[in-house]
Amino acid sequence: MSEEKKYEISIDPRILELLGPSLYTNIYYILAELIANAYDANASNVYVIQDDDSIVVEDDGSGMSYEEGDVNKYLNVAQETRVDPDDAYVKGSKNSRKKMGRKGVGKLAALSVSKNVEIHTIKNGEKSGFILSRHVNENHLLEPIPDERVEFRQITQNGTAVVMREPQYDLHKRSDTIANNLLKLFPLVDESFRIHIHLGKQKPKIVDSFEKQIIKDLGGLITLGTQFEYLIEHFNSQLKNRSAVEDQLLKKNEAHIIPINMNDREGNKQSHNLTIEGWIGVYRSSRGRKADKKDFPDNFLSLMSNKKLGEFNILDTVGKNALAEVYVVGQLHIDLLEETTLPDIALSNRQGYKTDDIRYQKVTDYVRDDLLPKIIALRTKYASLFKAQKDEDKNQKAAAREALLRQKVDTFKDKASSSAVKKIAESLTDNIHFDSETAQSAIKQAINTNMPDLGIKSAIDDAKRKILLSHTSKDKAAADFIYHLLLHNNVPASHIIYTSSDNEESRIPETIPGTDIFEYLRKFFVESYSTQKIHVIYVTSEDMAESWAAVSEVGAGWITQQNHDIINVNSFTPKKPLDVSAVWASLNQDKSQIQIEALEADIIAAKIIKICKYLEYTTKTKDQILDEIKRIADIT
Repeated sequence: MSEEKKYEISIDPRILELLGPSLYTNIYYILAELIANAYDANASNVYVIQDDDSIVVEDDGSGMSYEEGDVNKYLNVAQETRVDPDDAYVKGSKNSRKKMGRKGVGKLAALSVSKNVEIHTIKNGEKSGFILSRHVNENHLLEPIPDERVEFRQITQNGTAVVMREPQYDLHKRSDTIANNLLKLFPLVDESFRIHIHLGKQKPKIVDSFEKQIIKDLGGLITLGTQFEYLIEHFNSQLKNRSAVEDQLLKKNEAHIIPINMNDREGNKQSHNLTIEGWIGVYRSSRGRKADKKDFPDNFLSLMSNKKLGEFNILDTVGKNALAEVYVVGQLHIDLLEETTLPDIALSNRQGYKTDDIRYQKVTDYVRDDLLPKIIALRTKYASLFKAQKDEDKNQKAAAREALLRQKVDTFKDKASSSAVKKIAESLTDNIHFDSETAQSAIKQAINTNMPDLGIKSAIDDAKRKILLSHTSKDKAAADFIYHLLLHNNVPASHIIYTSSDNEESRIPETIPGTDIFEYLRKFFVESYSTQKIHVIYVTSEDMAESWAAVSEVGAGWITQQNHDIINVNSFTPKKPLDVSAVWASLNQDKSQIQIEALEADIIAAKIIKICKYLEYTTKTKDQILDEIKRIADIT
């Protein structure tokens, strides 16, 4: 029975009070430590679960037995778990997993989140449970959890759950963001070790790949070692003539080996090969990265050892503050940093390495002097190829426009001169008094009749505003959201009329004092040499229904029969003369924050694509638009 069990922690309780809240500085470092413990327990699945009052990390690993001494070993804090080579691998692992833990303090990570942390574990049907606390009695005994109260949310057989009650940290509201941050610290996920993220009522997210998600955004890539060559399969520069161009942007290198001599843990001099493997790349663009201050930046160069994060970002150490460095991302694997026979190089908080260690110095010297200049050179090459492609496209379009204009001018001259001659001939045949005024009238009429052949109307259309974002100032957050998606899909700001825009290119004359709203409506809806109509996106809400200016825009749009779409705010029901028979999209606006259901996000993405294609803009894919929506809004 659990009441007969005693859970004695082998550490001075006062140390827990000191270390608990300050051992780690970020919730994702803490989760990564707990996930690493699950990995070392030979788990296949680990579940990160957040509910109303707790954060739980639960795994289906081997679990712990009180009777067999596993629990006692767990409570023996700061006992090294990799003393000799026989301890280097996870016990019972089918794929020879290298053990990640070494110092035995990762289990305390959860105390940085909660004052009291429940440990629930089961092994071969034997349950055990106890509460880790920052405040432990002088006898070092922890409060037990009765066997009947040892429970799990996901696992049914062996495993362990770490329950952090009343957490002092919050996770992000979107599982995608949580996944991205976790994977930067713990990239070792595949079909044999998967992370499951459960957030309230949201659909669970399964994470089983990292590299392929990040590699697809790169414009240049260097791999080190054969085991990382597979990343090239996910590389796509999105440039034309990929097979020829990407030979210049992809480099497959052998692992970099640096011979070193250093003392082992016993003080004996040993020779080692410091082997550096992994990958380093450069993003095609740095726009839109790190959406939240709490996020880990997408621009980083990590050091990994035993496939676990050792130091998240060494760019500040190896870089020269060059502009091109903001595009750099990568992960370098150096197992010698965690070699069991050598002194421990890791800092006590597990968030970096000792900079005076020769291994660290050799790695940073190589990156600074060799690897970083090479990847920045690839960024320069990509930028050059990208510019050349844009210039080629621009020149081709200019040549096509010139050829078309030449053809139109020739057609215009032929038709206009023929029409003028015909009109003059008719005047002479009909014995009409013919003088210079009659000839001038005939020529002018022929020119006016054939003006469209010069493409003057289409030229005006190209310069005309094409989208009106109709809204009230109280719905600016929702309008900003739609405006951002239009820009994201290659609609120029100068083609959009958006009176509340922070971008001057999209504001209109009504923002100038003294401009009458009806004068604006007449100018932009009615008076134009162009036959092209403006596409209106109505951001409808209770506030819009009460706004005279917004209602006027609706009326003007109806009178002039403008094409339009509806984006509805906070459950308002749009009414005629808007096209209420068509599907509209809805979102919620809470001050500056946008919340949207997954189905509504899909509808908005489809509307953006439809509008942009109708107006002949090249759009992103729906998946890319949905990714952007997830980045800038809360998906519920």
